[in-house]
Amino acid sequence: MDTLPDYLADGLSVVFVGLNPGLESVRAGHYFASPRNRFWTAANRAGIFDPPLDATTDLLALEQGIGFTDVVKRPTSGSSGLRAADYKHWAPVLKQNLLRCSPRIVCFHGNVAYRNYLKRAEGVDEKPELGLQSRSIGRSRVYLVPNPSPANAVYSMADLVGWYRRLRAFKHEMESGA
Repeated sequence: MDTLPDYLADGLSVVFVGLNPGLESVRAGHYFASPRNRFWTAANRAGIFDPPLDATTDLLALEQGIGFTDVVKRPTSGSSGLRAADYKHWAPVLKQNLLRCSPRIVCFHGNVAYRNYLKRAEGVDEKPELGLQSRSIGRSRVYLVPNPSPANAVYSMADLVGWYRRLRAFKHEMESGA
């Protein structure tokens, strides 16, 4: 199956977890490659990456201590193309990968991604709020931000930048040992 590779390594500060790769991203071979996706613009405006990155330089995120993966690795044109069997298969794989690399922070993009992870990998059915979660994955703290997909238009660019700024502040707090 053609999909995006996981950008994971030991000792990462943050791993961003999307719902699943979009077809355009898989064709390009890069995370958030659709020009309509707001991730790179919002994350760069919030100062997540230094220097700023984009879809063509996404692999360089590892050098900045940041990784990427997905709850489900099967690409689709939208979330409606995913089935319960996809989550049942892939969420436990994600959990094992995150436990193995143990980043400081696991940041899920959107409630759909995090809720399906919780249900299929942790056996928990709850509706989380955005921000820092009470649950951890091993030693990794969990943070939830809005999905930057253009399909999630309820959140403006300013909203997304604000959530990534909060994540950046929490990352700095974790790195300083506070």
